[in-house]
Amino acid sequence: MATKRLARQLGLIRRKSIAPANGNLGRSKSKQLFDYLIVIDFESTCWNDGKRHHSQEIIEFPAVLLNTSTGQIESEFQAYVQPQEHPILSEFCMELTGIKQAQVDEGVPLKICLSQFCKWIHKIQQQKNIIFATGVSEPSTSEVKLCAFVTWSDWDLGVCLEYECKRKQLLKPVFLNSWIDLRATYKLFYRRKPKGLSGALQEVGIEFSGREHSGLDDSRNTALLAWKMIRDGCVMKITRSLNKGPFLLPSWTWNSDLASGDQHAFLQQEFGCGTYRTLLRKPNISKQEKGNILWLTMLSKPQKNYSDCMLNTVS
Repeated sequence: MATKRLARQLGLIRRKSIAPANGNLGRSKSKQLFDYLIVIDFESTCWNDGKRHHSQEIIEFPAVLLNTSTGQIESEFQAYVQPQEHPILSEFCMELTGIKQAQVDEGVPLKICLSQFCKWIHKIQQQKNIIFATGVSEPSTSEVKLCAFVTWSDWDLGVCLEYECKRKQLLKPVFLNSWIDLRATYKLFYRRKPKGLSGALQEVGIEFSGREHSGLDDSRNTALLAWKMIRDGCVMKITRSLNKGPFLLPSWTWNSDLASGDQHAFLQQEFGCGTYRTLLRKPNISKQEKGNILWLTMLSKPQKNYSDCMLNTVS
C-alpha cells in the first residue's frame, strides 16, 4: 500500500484519463520557455461570520523553486507573517489553515517578510544564474536561466499581495508583477475545469500530499501538478502581468559595480530614454511604473543593497 500511495503521489498511477487539448498525453515533455518556476501560495486572514472583510492580510508566505528539466524542488522559502490590521486570527482561520495565533505573533510584518523573501531570491539568482522575464516566446539560448512565478489562480499576486502592499504603502518587488495562473493553464491544456487544486491533482492521478490550506504544502503540490503538466507536454507561459509591457530584470540590478553605461543602454532599449530622471518625467508613466523605477534607482546605488530597498515605501 505504501508503494502504491507513493506511486500515486508521483503521478505514476492514473485515476482518470484526461487528454490534453494538443493530444500530447504520454509524450516526453516539451521544451520549456522557463528553466525554473517559483510556486507561491499565500495563506491569509479569513472569517466565516457572514460579514464582508476587505482587508485580508498574508499570514503565511511560502515559495518553492521547481526545476522544469528535472521536476525537482531545489529550494524553499517560508515565513509566517504578523497581521497588522487584524492581529487576532479567527477560529475559522486557524482551523482552516492550521496556523496558530502564536505562530503569527512570532512572525514578522509583511515589509520584513518581503525583505527576507528578496534575500532568498537574490541567493538563488546568484547560485543558479536566474533572471525573471515576461514576453518570452522562445527558450533561452544563453547560460542565463529564465524563471517565472506560478500561482493557483490570480488571487495571490493579483489581489492579495497587490492590495495589501497598496494599503500599507509597501514597495512590491517588480518581478512579482507577472505570473503563470496554473488553474487557467490547466483548464486550457486539459480542456476541463478543475475542482480546486486537490481535484485537479486527483484528475491527473496524483494524491495531494500534506495538509490542504497549508501554504507550503499547497505550493509543493502545485509544483507537483505543474511538473505533471510539463511531462504531458504543456509549455508554461505567462498568463497575467501588471506591467504595461514586457519587463526584464537586468543583471546589473544585482551588481551595482557594473558600468553605468549598461544601465543607460537598458533604459534606452526598454523605455526610450537614458536616465531615470528623464524616465520619471514621461507623462505616460503610471504610479506603479514609477514605483518600479524608484526600486531600480535605489538598487543601482552602491550604498544600497536589496534589503535596504525593500524597507523603503512608496507614497
